[in-house]
Amino acid sequence: MMTVMVWLDTNLLFGCIIYVMPFKTIIEPFKIKSVEPIYMSTKGERLRYIRDAHYNPFLLLSTQVIIDLLTDSGTSAMSSEQWAGIMRGDESYAGARSWERLESEIQDLTGYPYVLPTHQGRAAERILYSYLGGKGKYFISNTHFDTTRANIEFSGATAIDIPCREAGDRDSSDPFKGNMDTEMLKQTISIYGASNIAAVILTVTNNSGGGQPVSMANAEAVAEICRKHDVLFIIDCCRIAENAYFIHHKEPGYDRLPYREIAQEMFSLADGCIMSAKKDALVNMGGFLALRDEELAAACTNLLIITEGFVTYGGISGRDMEAIAIGLREVFDAAYLNYRIKSTEYLGDHLKAMGIPVIYPIGGHAVYIDAGALYPHIPAEQYPGQVLVCELYKKG
Repeated sequence: MMTVMVWLDTNLLFGCIIYVMPFKTIIEPFKIKSVEPIYMSTKGERLRYIRDAHYNPFLLLSTQVIIDLLTDSGTSAMSSEQWAGIMRGDESYAGARSWERLESEIQDLTGYPYVLPTHQGRAAERILYSYLGGKGKYFISNTHFDTTRANIEFSGATAIDIPCREAGDRDSSDPFKGNMDTEMLKQTISIYGASNIAAVILTVTNNSGGGQPVSMANAEAVAEICRKHDVLFIIDCCRIAENAYFIHHKEPGYDRLPYREIAQEMFSLADGCIMSAKKDALVNMGGFLALRDEELAAACTNLLIITEGFVTYGGISGRDMEAIAIGLREVFDAAYLNYRIKSTEYLGDHLKAMGIPVIYPIGGHAVYIDAGALYPHIPAEQYPGQVLVCELYKKG
């Protein structure tokens, strides 16, 4: 360890010893200027709280939880620029300045001309997939997220998951286990007929598949197949910045391309996207649907007006639109993404070293524990994952 003596001359002369660490240290690339108090419960209190909640953590009150890891959706702390944007929010019903800024930012990022704001991602899913879906229709994905599948199946359509083969191997070190199986995609389209495929949805990163990233090569292959069969290709992009980070660091040829440009390249391959802005836009509420086709956008806009609001706010306040527009830009900050991904990796690697069965490599937004492997004596129908969560809650 190196030691450097530094003298600082203020009103009094004093010495400050700085220890320069001989290894790379990851620290938070931000300052915290506001804190929110939490109640430090006792183990006895937590035992009572979880029992009264019928061992369902979703029924706990937030005041009963010390460290809340229920989800990363909508729980992000916002930046000083986002809070400043909130004060600038234009709450006009139609054509607000905040809407102009949001639309411009989404168009610049995605390249899609038609933007439909929604109060969150599942609302955008409902609008698009209910319009495209119905009995006899099929949606294909690397892995459908739960709300995506619910909206598809509610319309009467069928949701089909075709993750790559490596995704089934928990310990595989393949860097892109979020990929779609393109051979299976060809076969599935052939089996059901291209005219019956409502859309192919590529979720990046693959949330229900362990937060694993999707490679650009895989997105290109999926796009080519969709073009060949004239099938709509949609990107579920709620963690597009994380995915861009993994492409930059793990896919050959992308190490010199900025994260935002990588995301823009991936968007250029698809016909549209859906986003829950509560993830990689770093806000507490909001989402959008962005499309390339004018006719499809017009049909979806009619549904938006019925259920969400007018076309220039879609269930979001002006201040939230400001925060989303700023968050979509800030999330691609290199120092921030490095800190965010490395922090998750640090936790996951240490759990793995302890013998905890985790999905590996560690994904972007969470560490996924294989509760069935951790508790092999607990049958699946007795919910080993729920047992693990409840036991962790009791401990802390």
